[in-house]
Amino acid sequence: MQEIENNDKNESLDSDVIETEERVYEVGYLLVPTLKEEEVPAIYGNLKELISSFGGKVISDEMPTQMNLAYQMQKVIQNIHHKYDTAYFGWMKFFMDPSKVLELKKKLDLDPNIIRFLTLKTIKENTIASKRFVKDSSRRKIQPTQKEGEDKENTAPINKEEIDKEIDAMIAN
Repeated sequence: MQEIENNDKNESLDSDVIETEERVYEVGYLLVPTLKEEEVPAIYGNLKELISSFGGKVISDEMPTQMNLAYQMQKVIQNIHHKYDTAYFGWMKFFMDPSKVLELKKKLDLDPNIIRFLTLKTIKENTIASKRFVKDSSRRKIQPTQKEGEDKENTAPINKEEIDKEIDAMIAN
């Protein structure tokens, strides 16, 4: 009876080890803009199925949307150079065994609908950057207030002429 309990514990430990062997990856990709709007969801679904076929489990993703590219990109399809100024951009975050990632990369390289892609090792948590804070001009450095017991008379008034003379003297040296 004790042996059975130990075996059960070992099996559960082994399954924990298998789960920790999987890593979290994210793939960002650009699809050719020559696709029709109706074809994009099908390609998107095919990419999810491709990841699943290698044992991957999609955590989060975003449907590709058309965008202007920062610079012109080209892709050779059937020995013809195609240049693109726009593309459909999408991404997927998924768990996968590290040994399968290279096979996934090879499949993505061969896909004629993908201009370019990037696979990164990441974390499960949400890593999407939030909007940046705009510097608030109403916030200004707070000047220290006068302490109790300090006289206003003890502070010398600023003499602009003296400051100008000192600046000129520094510049002359």
